[in-house]
Amino acid sequence: MSCDFSTTVTGKWILAGEHAVLRGCSAVIFPLPTRTLSLAYWQSDEPVRAEFGGNYMKEPQLLFWAMLEKALEMLQKSHNDISGKFYFQNNIPVSSGMGASAALCVAMGHWFVWRGWIEESNLYEFARELEDLFHGESSGADIAAVITGEGINFSKASGWQPLPVQWQPKWFLSYSGHVGITSQCIDKVKSIWQSDASHAQAIDHSMQQSVKQATKALQLKEADGFPLLVEAINKALDCFRAWGLIDNNSEHHIEQLRRDGAYAAKPTGSGDGGFILSLWPKPPPKSIDYELIPV
Repeated sequence: MSCDFSTTVTGKWILAGEHAVLRGCSAVIFPLPTRTLSLAYWQSDEPVRAEFGGNYMKEPQLLFWAMLEKALEMLQKSHNDISGKFYFQNNIPVSSGMGASAALCVAMGHWFVWRGWIEESNLYEFARELEDLFHGESSGADIAAVITGEGINFSKASGWQPLPVQWQPKWFLSYSGHVGITSQCIDKVKSIWQSDASHAQAIDHSMQQSVKQATKALQLKEADGFPLLVEAINKALDCFRAWGLIDNNSEHHIEQLRRDGAYAAKPTGSGDGGFILSLWPKPPPKSIDYELIPV
């Protein structure tokens, strides 16, 4: 039986700019086509219900109802205004830096556009405000990356622009072994601003330099861009360390990646766990006993 509405969105990963993007710095973000969330909807007069499938089906069950409640409140609607069946197929891990909450918010945003309750032009701001529910404060960067489905340079002030890439780095994602809670990571960074604003500002400045170096590196030829990209990723890693957002699992995993041949590695997302981005000079050896996801 065909559905009345369907959409598929991808996850995302961040090359550089995490956390500092909340205070006006820019970030470099890419879509993750191998990790997707799909939504199908069947219209009916029956009370609204939702079913979930995929490799990561449990977490969206917890997120969906809270998000729906907030969305209806934002739209000044009630549960009486909504009915039918939602089905989510989710293959994006939650609390791992891959944009699961952004994907859910954007997918539902597409549904609200289809329903005629918001305009297409308001999709970004609507989904960004929804994501505040999960992160406490959303920069909108993840939302923008999921909506566009392409590599972007993002800032809160100027929005996003496509990011031209002149060569294909050999970079991969791998799981640190521990989830990271975005809202808790944001609170850690805020506490540094409260206790030592000059130090916090210096970290943000360093992360902004990482973004500039990474952007330039991708626009050079590979021979010139690769060493600059290594420097940019390592600079971003230093920022995560300065924020106290490298947990023991992540530290050990980064060390393992380097032993196996990676030239640079850093968390992608909020930190304190989740997935780690690594950059390699050549394809990794097949003998590695952990999963490397090409991006």
